[in-house]
Parts: sequence; structure tokens; C-alpha cells
Amino acid sequence: MKIRRALATAVAAAVTAPVMLLSVTPAFADTKPVTQTENKSSKPTIKELEAAADEAQKAYDQAVLAKADALLVLKETLDALDTTHPLAVAAAAAEQAAKDAATAKTNADQAVTAAKADLEALTEEATEKEKADAEAAVSAAVATAATAATAKTAADTKAAEADEARDDARVAAARAYGVFGKAVDDALAAKIAADAALAQAKKEAEEEGEDCEPEQGLTAEVTGLPSKLVAGTTTAFSIRVTNGSDRQMDEIVAYTGVHATDKSGLKDTGKFFRLQWSSESSPKWKNVENDYIDAVGALKPGARTDLKMRLTLDKATPAGNGVAFIAADFYNEDGSCGGTPGADMYEFDVKAAGSKPGKTEDAKPKPKPSTTTKSGGNGSGHQPQGSTSGTPAGNGSLAATGSSSATTSIALAGGAAVLLGAAAVFVVRRRKTGSDA
Repeated sequence: MKIRRALATAVAAAVTAPVMLLSVTPAFADTKPVTQTENKSSKPTIKELEAAADEAQKAYDQAVLAKADALLVLKETLDALDTTHPLAVAAAAAEQAAKDAATAKTNADQAVTAAKADLEALTEEATEKEKADAEAAVSAAVATAATAATAKTAADTKAAEADEARDDARVAAARAYGVFGKAVDDALAAKIAADAALAQAKKEAEEEGEDCEPEQGLTAEVTGLPSKLVAGTTTAFSIRVTNGSDRQMDEIVAYTGVHATDKSGLKDTGKFFRLQWSSESSPKWKNVENDYIDAVGALKPGARTDLKMRLTLDKATPAGNGVAFIAADFYNEDGSCGGTPGADMYEFDVKAAGSKPGKTEDAKPKPKPSTTTKSGGNGSGHQPQGSTSGTPAGNGSLAATGSSSATTSIALAGGAAVLLGAAAVFVVRRRKTGSDA
């Protein structure tokens, strides 16, 4: 759910944080660290901050996936370094060579000991030749033992080097994996910063929203909504949004809330009413969420667009009355903003399931009571247009406004106070769209 935005000129001073864009791959070789970009020429708009937050979220998601892939590569590498990796094969061969060299040296040392024992065992009766042969055997055994010792030292060195090379590969693999861990941390920090900057900008925009002005040239009109509806049926109607002003409107959002009413005021319509919309650019039917439709887009001066609406009443909808509130707001990249001067209210009767609606006509917007209260507070002046006491100008009765039977029923609950109270609830809902999202 997007949050309702009402940009004011103060948004230019919104707090911003550098947006970090992360680029990672599942392979170790081309892993790149986080880079930072910052718009130094001007402060970003909320739309730009939203795009930056989306990019930061995507970068974080990619970093998490890349880290998971890297963990698999790390496990595979470590397993190979214990078994089939060339460094593992070389280390195993060097270790075996060292063992063989150690055995050869042990055998050579034993031969030296045996040769010396044979020499010492000669008696005085031994011939000179026997003595010479024994001494030669000792000398040969000593030479062989020395060669075996040298070979063992060399084999041990090679085995140690092979083990070190394999250990270095293990460390390198672990460090490569660590890069992905840091990338996730950096991406998370960037995401938090981008989200915080967006939240701050929206908060400031909402606080400054009262600087936006009502725009008489922006209208939102309903056509085709019957003044009588039957529970268990679906009704199609349309909303036409028109930019009748002489200025560009970069982004327009429409608001439409349909509510059941009785003597206690507005009812929880979520379980009875289902309101959907579609447009030429977005033809698939979608539910209206929190009275908010963000697909109007931009409108040039004099341009207009139509939203198709579909209202379904549950069969269990009790007979009574209903009201629909319609309005539109706009905001521009330069920070200017505004909206329709108040929300139009359309009333209709609700008939029990199976009833015949009888003669019906299109619901018409109720005339707005005059007001001396300054509009504002939600970015477009959509404040209930009534006096501070809640009583419309005129003779104090709703009959003067051309009320239907729906209005008459509402009047039973306190007349204009309930009517304006319903509008106030709608305005509060609209103003709190951001906090509810």
C-alpha cells in the first residue's frame, strides 16, 4: 500500500541519506563492494525517495540471495579441499611421500645400528678382510641414513607447504564468503537509511501539507451511481477526474469512500460493501484500499481521465442508506500541491436483497454548506465545509439542500451534525491514510 502524499514546498528541505546501490554475484571473483550515489544538486522529491527505497530493498534482497549462494559455494569448496581439489590431492600425495621418507629414514637408521653391531661383534680372530667389510658396511649404512634424512626433511617441507597451500585456500574461501556478509550488512544499512529518509520526508510533507491550496479547476465527478441500490447486486459507475486548471498536475490521486449509514452515523461497511476500480491504463479490477486510488497519473491542463468503478453489496446488507465521498488531490515535482475544494457526497438508498429498486435516477452530489472555517490540514483543503458548530448555513434543516430519503434518515440522528460528522470521519480517514498504510 502506498502512502497518501501531499507535497509542500518544504519537502525540498527534507532530510536525505546517501542511497547505496549494491551489486553482487554468486561467484567470488567479481564481488563488488557497495557504492554510494548522492544527488548533490537538489534535494530529492518523495517520488525519488520512494524509488531509492525500492532500489535499496531490491539491493538488500539480492545481497541476501547472493550470500546464500556464496555459502553453498563455500561449503562445496571446503568439501573439495578435503577430497578431490587439486590442492587436496597434492597435500595427500605430499603427506604420503613424507610418511614413506620417514619409513625409509627409520629403516636406514636401523641399518646403521645393525652394521655397527656387526662390526663390534667381530672377534680378535677376524681377518683383516672381515674387519674391512664390516667397516665398509657401517660407512654405507651411515651414508644411506644421511640420504634418507635429507629426503625426509625435503618430504616434510613439501608436505607442510602443501598443507599450507590448502589452508590458504580455505582461508581465501572464507574471506570471499565474508565479503558477501559485509555486502548484506552494507545493503541493510542503505535500506534503513533510505527508508528513514523517505519516512522523514513523508512526515514533513504531511506536516507541511496545510500549505497546499484548494484547486477549483480540479474536479472529480461521479456518473451512473443509482440513487437506489439492492443488497446482493453489483452496480457499475464511473468517476471522471478533470484538470480544468491552466497548470500541469504531475500526479493525481483519487479518493472514494462508500459507507452505510443509520441513526448512529457511519457503519463499518467492510463486511457489506466491496468497491473496485479499473482504468484504461490498468484494466484489471482491483479493490479500493483505504479509499485510495493512485492510478490517475498526470493530467495536462484541460485533460481528463475516467475511472471505472464497481460496487458490490453483500446479500446480508441491511436496508438503509448509504453515502459515497469523492475527491482528488495532486502534487507536482516542484513541491506544489492541492486538491478538489472539499469532498463531494452522494447519497443513495439501500434496499433489502430481492427487492425491486423501483424508479431510480443517478445520485447527485449534495450541495456543500457554506463555511467560514479556513480549509486546510490535509494538503488540499478537504475539511468538512460546515460551520464550526456543525450546522449548515441557511435555515438549519437538510431539506433546504434538496435532501433525499437517505438524508431524512440521517436527519433523524441529529440532522446536519451527523451529515457533517460523516464527512469529518472521511476526512480523518484520508488524512490518516499514511499512518494506516
